[in-house]
Amino acid sequence: MSSENAPTKIGNVLHPVADVGAAVAFYHDTFGLGLKFADGDRYAALDAGSTTLALAGPEEDVTGGVPAASFKVADVAAALTAITDAGGSVMSGAEQGPHEVRAVARDPWGNTFVVYGPR
Repeated sequence: MSSENAPTKIGNVLHPVADVGAAVAFYHDTFGLGLKFADGDRYAALDAGSTTLALAGPEEDVTGGVPAASFKVADVAAALTAITDAGGSVMSGAEQGPHEVRAVARDPWGNTFVVYGPR
């Protein structure tokens, strides 16, 4: 997952939304967040300073409607092994998304998060 010298960073904070376009407008108008990337009604990434606010439409909602931190890792399979070894659980195993490999897991306290990495 990460080396001892460089901790894994949160790649984005995922917010499932029913309408990506309306959510982009809301976060832009309310907080001034700029659009970094959009994939139609599926997904949008907004610039929230040192992190990215990821808006996932129904087609890309991998967490079942739960907001979640998303950790970018070099190897999703290795990350899932480390998660379960440390007492976490895998909710949905590694799958190919439109832009990356991703999986959904929970920490030992039931908090949902996403791990994702290159294809």
